[in-house]
Amino acid sequence: MAAEYYCADSENGDHIDDPSEDALFELISELNGTNNTFVVIQPDQDAPAWFASVAVLDKGGYEIVRRDTTHREHHVTTENSIGRIASDLIIWLATRHCQNTA
Repeated sequence: MAAEYYCADSENGDHIDDPSEDALFELISELNGTNNTFVVIQPDQDAPAWFASVAVLDKGGYEIVRRDTTHREHHVTTENSIGRIASDLIIWLATRHCQNTA
């Protein structure tokens, strides 16, 4: 069954449909600098209009990219706290869902 809203995929092949904040926390926690360097969250559809990604930085911490072509948004930030990243992403993802159903 496909994701109702969005899915998260990590470089190592982990896939979660409609991940919770806790699931995002786990996926990000499992990132490393060698064979699992990023997670992408996007709608489960061809040519999605938005996505968010979290990638491990070489010097520590994470780069977070949020892009929504429909609303001309493109934000790149860095953060060290996995909890903060997961929380911020859940809020941003909820906003995407609300905007697409309005």
